[in-house]
Amino acid sequence: MWNVCIALLAALVMAQVGTALGQPPDNSSIADGQKNDAQDLKTTQSIRRSVIADKQLSPDAHNVKIVTVHGHVTLNGVVRSDAEKASLAAKAVKVVDIDNVVNDLKVAPQS
Repeated sequence: MWNVCIALLAALVMAQVGTALGQPPDNSSIADGQKNDAQDLKTTQSIRRSVIADKQLSPDAHNVKIVTVHGHVTLNGVVRSDAEKASLAAKAVKVVDIDNVVNDLKVAPQS
């Protein structure tokens, strides 16, 4: 019993130390990269509005991650078909040049 209590206490202390040292919590994502740059936010919002407005897309496609950094857009997440993947990329290309879009979407058909 004491071993369990000591292990839990040690884990709690280590979590607090990590936070105190400025380390991000486990659920944070450093890969995002979205900053508060006004133009980047505007770009992301424009693409997001276009995605949400398209009722032909699956809920998965509506929830993809769209990140803009210095005018470069990255699409990340899972969609249900190659057509959805292409559609999302096309929506991004309407807002920024094709050379500024990285399509990292994965296709996972619904079973």
